[in-house]
Amino acid sequence: MTPRSAPDRLLAVLAAFDHGHPALSLTDISRRAGLTLTTAHRLVGALTDWGALERDEDGVYHVGLRLWELAALAPRALALRQIALPYLEDLYEATHENVQLAVRDGCEVVYIEWISGRSAVGVHIRVGARWPLHATGVGLALLAHGEPALQDAYCERPLASFTPHTITDPARLRRVLAEVRRTGVAVSTRQITDDALSVAAPVHGPGGAVPAAVSVVVPERDAQVPALIPAVRLAARGISRALGWQPAREA
Repeated sequence: MTPRSAPDRLLAVLAAFDHGHPALSLTDISRRAGLTLTTAHRLVGALTDWGALERDEDGVYHVGLRLWELAALAPRALALRQIALPYLEDLYEATHENVQLAVRDGCEVVYIEWISGRSAVGVHIRVGARWPLHATGVGLALLAHGEPALQDAYCERPLASFTPHTITDPARLRRVLAEVRRTGVAVSTRQITDDALSVAAPVHGPGGAVPAAVSVVVPERDAQVPALIPAVRLAARGISRALGWQPAREA
């Protein structure tokens, strides 16, 4: 259905771009946005003039720097990234593997920071990438510490599968979430790709809420999970304290 209002049409043009479609021709934009070619041409021209889109020498459009500058002002991501970066860098120096910081947006995890080394395992992650909560370490950490109503609703929805190892059984997912709460860490093995393992820990904010999670992703065949857990916990604890979290004192 063609969007009716002008704002809807503009948003449809921008929504045509995603991580699977970072570069689009005008025809592609028209098709993916559900707009006529004439309407798409007019809106794309306006967005290009403003800097939201950029057109390369081949006539293909990409997301422009103006949008990146605007997105960087998002307070939830900006404050977290600034506070967390020193601890993420420490975690990277300790492991020289992929280090990630993510937040929850609805039923998805969104990556807001990522540090990777040359020899680190390849991952389908970049800043701004989204994945279902159940299929990643950071997602499991966030879901496990979410409200019970969120967990119930999530377990009732279809669980997307990416490899034969992706959790697709709601009962198994509930067991995994309970284990994450018990141990304080989430271990996700070969859920997105067949060669990667993720160890994640929740980041606590004031009052105990969990606004984010931090993880390290390593090659599954070489993973030394017992050695990674303390490093990830330490990074998550450091970020949590910097956010104002105070651990409960033992009686």
